[in-house]
Amino acid sequence: MFAFLEGGLVYKSPSLLYMDVHGVGYELNITLQTYARIQHLDKCRLYTHLQVREDAWVLYGFANEDERVTFRQLLNISGVGAATARIILSSLTTDELERAVSGEDSKTLERIKGIGGKTAQRIILELKGKLQKSTNSSSPSAPVHNTTQEDALIALVNLGINKSVAESAMKKIDKLSSLTVEEIIKQALRAL
Repeated sequence: MFAFLEGGLVYKSPSLLYMDVHGVGYELNITLQTYARIQHLDKCRLYTHLQVREDAWVLYGFANEDERVTFRQLLNISGVGAATARIILSSLTTDELERAVSGEDSKTLERIKGIGGKTAQRIILELKGKLQKSTNSSSPSAPVHNTTQEDALIALVNLGINKSVAESAMKKIDKLSSLTVEEIIKQALRAL
């Protein structure tokens, strides 16, 4: 619903901030990594994720697109909710998480509050090969561009196709890297 918000920071704490966007105050839950990047700023852009629950709408803010993408990937893992994903991203940077997952370092994940052995193994299994190092993670307001394949996968999921089904359909496509987003989507829909 909201891709990002840009405005003045009225209140900042390590886990929550209020952002004034043209006279409308938004309450955003943030990670410690985001707080470290914006704590000295008066204005910034935060990439957002809106979680709609039965009892509340909760808005999460991230200093860069990498962190938001990683947050969303964590939410897709069984047993990892928004609170746990936020704790993970407060404890580890996206690069540290990527290194832990690619190195199958479950001990690093188990040191995070609320993450046991089984959850750590599930995170490694689900995220292996899906996390990428940021090319622009130092700037809170510079977006990181997705690859063509990631854009196509996001579009397929937004069309209501299960992520794993969409991924397997994309694996069936020949010369995937040379196709445009539209061509990938069309061929993936045919492969379903």
